[in-house]
Amino acid sequence: MTTLIPAWVDGKLTPTDKLDVHRCGLRHPAVSVFVMRGDETLIQRRALSKYHTPGLWANSCCTHQHWGEAALDCGHRRLREELGIAGLTLHHRDQVEYRADVGGGMTEHEVVDIFTAEATSGMSVTPNPDEVAETRWIALPDLAREVEEQPERYTPWLRIYMERHMDRIFGTLRV
Repeated sequence: MTTLIPAWVDGKLTPTDKLDVHRCGLRHPAVSVFVMRGDETLIQRRALSKYHTPGLWANSCCTHQHWGEAALDCGHRRLREELGIAGLTLHHRDQVEYRADVGGGMTEHEVVDIFTAEATSGMSVTPNPDEVAETRWIALPDLAREVEEQPERYTPWLRIYMERHMDRIFGTLRV
């Protein structure tokens, strides 16, 4: 089954096969969500079956919109699909663009809408094993240190967010 996501082709946003987008390194919209619990964030280790960056740690969820899907709706959908989390209020923090080799001849060239959400009291996390191998909560300073000391354990986009965009994403929480 082909999954169509929006990508810019010849300057026009076009529904494009997701694998083709990554094989060709096409610029495309994306969504990243950081679920927070005070100064901690929920991170996930990507399932080993993922077609790129399997087994690497990433932010709470990261994904591509379906054709015609709003970024906010996409963030809510993927929190449910990846982590079994519903009912959070997502706050748009910023939009960043990056380009990174993700292995296997694939490139992510994303224009990412980044959201944060505060975990609710008693919120349960039920990872979908097809998407997520495991999850953990980690304080932002500890995550920044781990990413710097062991970058190979983290996805390229999480490394970019932590190295270049912490203030834009987390504001005062980063200290």
